[in-house]
Amino acid sequence: MPITNNTPEKNVQGLFNRIAGNYDDMNNLITLRTHRHWRKVTMKQMALRPGDFAIDVCCGTGDWTIALAQAVGPAGHVVGLDFSKEMLAIAKRKVEAANLEDRITLVQGDAMSLPYPADYFDAATIGFGLRNVPDASQVLSEMTRVIHSGGQVACLETSQPTQPIIHLGWQIYFNLVPMMTKLAVHNYQDYAYLQRTTAEFVTAEQLKTMFQEAGLHDVTYRQFDLGAATLHLGRRPYPGH
Repeated sequence: MPITNNTPEKNVQGLFNRIAGNYDDMNNLITLRTHRHWRKVTMKQMALRPGDFAIDVCCGTGDWTIALAQAVGPAGHVVGLDFSKEMLAIAKRKVEAANLEDRITLVQGDAMSLPYPADYFDAATIGFGLRNVPDASQVLSEMTRVIHSGGQVACLETSQPTQPIIHLGWQIYFNLVPMMTKLAVHNYQDYAYLQRTTAEFVTAEQLKTMFQEAGLHDVTYRQFDLGAATLHLGRRPYPGH
């Protein structure tokens, strides 16, 4: 699979450091708050167990990390990993406000090379981050590597509707996103990049194939809001399967 994002990683890191303070508000605006519903559905389909150990890759400001920690309970633990220091600072404040410091460890690190041994976690998640890494296939391989056999990988990502009329409406809306952000937070260029990565990322079917190529089995996906976002799930097989 070719490189999925040609923007230099340092540039992307700088972008997320710049937009960290407005990220949550703009995410609510751009998705009309539907990202919260997408995440709730995802959590139900993952069916995490109390005591599970999970990693949330590209954790950003920590919303999914916190949801995972609440799901695994006091006996479980979650690592939230991101390369943006400013995003992690906001996540830290959220974790403290939720009184979950004992269940969550926040780490500044590289999704392309996770600093953990193989077979370490029960589950690995990534939300709205896969389109921003240099090589999505490499990140999926790393997420597969660090989970146990039978463990689950979940990816929630913006997607592209396949129905022509819906796709046209989707294109019109997302072309307005940079202008919306220019009016709201006076930041056109950074959100133009995010709009472009959404438009250029792989289709849901292509991402399913990438999951399988990373070594995951039982790969399924579910689309939300006529294809505006897609949840992919896959499991690492047991040896011999």
